[in-house]
Parts: sequence; structure tokens; C-alpha cells
Amino acid sequence: MEKMRQPKYYELTDKLRTQILNGDVKPNDKLPSENELSEMYKVSRQTVRKALGILQEEGYIYTEHGRGTFCSEMICHRKVSKNIAVITTYLSDYIFPRVIQGIDEVLTENGYSILLKNTNNSRSREAKCLEELLQKDIDGLIIEPSKSQIFCKHLNLYAILDEYKIPYVFIQGTYSQLEDKPHILMNDRKGGFLVTDYLIRRRHKDIVGIFKADDIQGQERHKGYIEALQKAGIAYDPDKVIWYYTEDRKSHPYEKIKQMAKRRQEMPFDAVVCYNDQIAIQVLRALEEEQIACPDEVAVTGYDNSYLAATCRVPLTTIAHPQERLGEMAAELLLKLIRNDELSEEERSIRIEPELVVRQSTN
Repeated sequence: MEKMRQPKYYELTDKLRTQILNGDVKPNDKLPSENELSEMYKVSRQTVRKALGILQEEGYIYTEHGRGTFCSEMICHRKVSKNIAVITTYLSDYIFPRVIQGIDEVLTENGYSILLKNTNNSRSREAKCLEELLQKDIDGLIIEPSKSQIFCKHLNLYAILDEYKIPYVFIQGTYSQLEDKPHILMNDRKGGFLVTDYLIRRRHKDIVGIFKADDIQGQERHKGYIEALQKAGIAYDPDKVIWYYTEDRKSHPYEKIKQMAKRRQEMPFDAVVCYNDQIAIQVLRALEEEQIACPDEVAVTGYDNSYLAATCRVPLTTIAHPQERLGEMAAELLLKLIRNDELSEEERSIRIEPELVVRQSTN
């Protein structure tokens, strides 16, 4: 069934709103007349009038009798609201409920409320969330960027946050173009090194790595994996590295490790370093289906020390993730930014050191 098309005045509203948010139309700029807009966009004056009416209600424009229609300064974003926006990639993710709990505890204690949004790790949804938040009253933003390894195309929206003096803190990752912005990250490179080095010290030499390609955490954990191999004098073998993307996270790692398990006599491996605990669970299932025992034949490591790591069939050796504390730290940093506290570079760019948690999945 064909999807119903939006009314033309909604489409025109979106186009004009985007021009304002992008900075193509600046505060106090005069908009073209109704006749001019009708001619420019090939729509009726009635359509133009409806679109302008919506934008005026949202606070983007104002009208002066006898002078015309102008872009507003959107002063609503300059008053204290006691609202903090939090954008995550997944609300139901095994990490983020605890992260949000940490954020909420600090913000509630300081009299703030949370506006919660999620992107499903979609760039377009992140941009949409930011556009929606720029229409609301918020005092600050905590955000986990979507697909942080990929070049960000909506920097203009972060520039608008800067223009409105709305502080924001990145958690879990940053975009390469915004690395100087306040952030709290795990030292994922060291984490990848720790799990791989531990396996090597347990006399494993043929180690498969599974990493996520479209976020910075996956790239950094892969670098740590390489460092540990190099330290031990083990040659890096790209055929023993499985890369996957957000869209295929539920199938690709499992299918690839199944294939490798079937060909294990041709290309032996005795351990698997996984991007996170969720992927490690898939690996355990694939190995079990191929009647390969963990850890006796193949050791497996996860990352994040989620509840899955401790409760799965073979409890996982993993890297501890201070989920609740990360949320608390993000909220504390944002409150300092809101208060305009003087912060050192180290206080604005916080790196959490990883800790290895050893369980039965490694021998």
C-alpha cells in the first residue's frame, strides 16, 4: 500500500524550518512575501499562509503589521527551564537503563527533569531529535552519538546549540569534528588490549576479533586488540577479524563465527574477542551448535560486564563498564557547564580506565 503523502503546507513548513535551523535564515531576517514564497515553491498562497501560521506558533517567525514576516531570535531557548535532554542510541539496551538511572539521580537531586529520546543508532533520527529539542526549552543535553565513527553531516545543529549557549556532553563516543567538545569516554583501546593480552597470557595464539565498524568504540577496541598481538609478536591476520554494522548486529557476527567454526580445521582459532557481551552470547551459541566447548576448546571474552555476562550459560570474562557512574559523571559535568564553572581540559575530556573481570569463559 502506497504511503500517504504529507499535506503540502507541512512539507513547506519543514523546508522553511530547516532553513532557519541551518542558519540560512538568520534572526530578524525578513522572509519573502506570501506571493514570493508561493512562486518560489510552486504552491498556493493558502498553503504558504498555513505553513507560516505553524512556524509562528512554534516561535520561529513573527509578523509586524505593514512591514512583513521576520525570523525570530527564538528567545524561548534563553530562559531557565530546569529540563535536560538525554539522547541515547537504544533505550532498551542492556547498558543504558543503568546509565540513565545515574543521570536521573544527579539531575533530580539538583531539581532538573529529563527529556528522553532515542535514535536507534540512526543519523537521520539523531538530527530529527536535535531539531525537535531546539524547539523546546532545555538547559543542556547529554548525548550518545549515533554511528560515531562516520563523518557527521548535521554539525549545523550542534552549532545552533552553541549559538543558543545550550551546553552538551557526549558519552560513549564523539564525532571527529567535535572531539574538542566536553565528553566522557571509556578507554576502549586499553579495554581491547586487556582482554586480548589476557588471552595471550593464557597461551591462546589464534584469536578471532569481532568489532563494530560504525562507532568509535569498535575502532578503538580493534586497535587495542592489534596492540596486544603486536606486543606478543603474533602476526595480525585480517581473515580472523569480523566487522559488522549496526543494521546486521543480530545476524552477521553469529553467521560468520558459525562459518569459521565449520572450517576450524582449515583455519584454527582458540579464542574470540568480542565487541560486547551481546555479541559474545551469539558466539557462545554458535560454538555450542557446532559442538565446540567453551572454554576448553575456544575461549570467549565480552565487553561491558552487563547482567548477561554474569548470568549466561558460560559466565563471561569481560571489561567492567561503570554504567551508573558514567551517567552520574555526565550529569555532574553538564551541571558544571550550565553553571559556567571554569574547567580544565582534563575536566572537560574525561577518560574512564577499564578493568578486566575474569570468569569461566576463559581457561
